[in-house]
Amino acid sequence: MLLNFPNALTCCNLISGCMATGAAFHGHFEWALVMIIMGAVFDFFDGMAARALGVSSPIGKELDSLADVVTFGVAPSAMIFQLFGFVQYPEWMQPVAAYMPYSAFLLAAFSALRLAKFNLDERQATSFIGLPTPANALFWASLIVGQLPFLASPRFNALFLFLFLLMFCFLLIAEIPLFSLKFKDLSWEHNKVKFIFIIGAAVIAALVMDPSAIALIILWYIALSLINWKLHIS
Repeated sequence: MLLNFPNALTCCNLISGCMATGAAFHGHFEWALVMIIMGAVFDFFDGMAARALGVSSPIGKELDSLADVVTFGVAPSAMIFQLFGFVQYPEWMQPVAAYMPYSAFLLAAFSALRLAKFNLDERQATSFIGLPTPANALFWASLIVGQLPFLASPRFNALFLFLFLLMFCFLLIAEIPLFSLKFKDLSWEHNKVKFIFIIGAAVIAALVMDPSAIALIILWYIALSLINWKLHIS
């Protein structure tokens, strides 16, 4: 029975993603965010359980990718699909307003590409190449929940949303190294960028008292990874 425990956790991730998708299509963004977070928790522990029990298997790897596509690709895409119904459309975009929501599913396709690359790329054992799909999903879900009044205001519109969507699709598959939060030890010398990130994330969480703090922390993670890439902090 213990041999199937990691796969059971992966299935819980998949179920969480399905529930998040259903909630998103009904406009229940807060519940969708909660279920994406739950999916991320299950995703973290299924791998840990497989390593602890020594039961890693090809079917577990395939099941994990399938679950991740749903939870971190389809679910945030469904939220963006609904968001396109809230945002303002400039007059020149009115003829395509009915079709724009479907562009949200580009995110699901690029998330699948990201996961396929991750499974085959041996460079990503200790860091990431491109934005991890859980971080991408949490960014969109927390941004929509925390900033929906702004996103639906005249200060934001469908063009900005579409360009933002394309930017994150690019980040998913870009050949940009992003650091991992795995610690081999607790020394400052070996973990400078990780400690800097944690300090910055704590400051953001203390100052921003709504779900969009998660989105800001992920933007901080991306920015710090780019700085680290260029300056080699760690």
